[in-house]
Amino acid sequence: MKDDVLLAALSEVGFAPTAEQAERFKTYHALLCAWNERVNLTAVTDDAGVAQKHFADSLLALPYLRGGARVLDLGTGAGFPGVPLLIAKPDIQLTLMDSVQKKLDFLAELLPKLGLKAEIVHSRAEDAAKKPAYRDGFDAVCSRAVAPMNVLLELALPFVKPGGAAVCFKGPALKDELAVSDRALRELCGKLSEIREFALPWGDRRLAIVQKTAPTPQKYPRQAGKASKSPLC
Repeated sequence: MKDDVLLAALSEVGFAPTAEQAERFKTYHALLCAWNERVNLTAVTDDAGVAQKHFADSLLALPYLRGGARVLDLGTGAGFPGVPLLIAKPDIQLTLMDSVQKKLDFLAELLPKLGLKAEIVHSRAEDAAKKPAYRDGFDAVCSRAVAPMNVLLELALPFVKPGGAAVCFKGPALKDELAVSDRALRELCGKLSEIREFALPWGDRRLAIVQKTAPTPQKYPRQAGKASKSPLC
């Protein structure tokens, strides 16, 4: 990845990397492309596409992460948005969670090459959210392209500590998704506190910030697949 391509993309979201951070992003891209030849990690591998749609896009959540925050990337896939956020803010305590082991194997190789550390968890959200180590334990839960809003809230909010927030990456359909999310917000103890809209060269992006107001009832999330088949609406 050329420096000018990377820097142009990151400047679109107001981030100026140090030389070390820029090298980490380029190492990330190189390993992503190498692995993608044998494991389906992403459909986007060109320099501009990765710099914009993966790296810069992930950093939109940066203003919502305080120093030292415990952060969960739920459904991390190839590490987005969690790893770019860790590159930009290496003092966060990051957990990368996914149900696909091959994607986590990629991350296990990637992190040492970047000189960074994060917890890697192989689990479905419905199972991990029942464990005391994770339930109500994170300052922020970030998630991209996982599920419609009312489904995502059931998967994400059980991990958020009261007073923390779910940072949900969404597209132009957010308004329609929120129209059927009132019950999910109410029952899962969430409150929509902010919507940010971004008109970026690679497309329109929305961030929905949902504050956790109280511990989520223990019956949520329901068993695997239930949230998708019978969403709260």
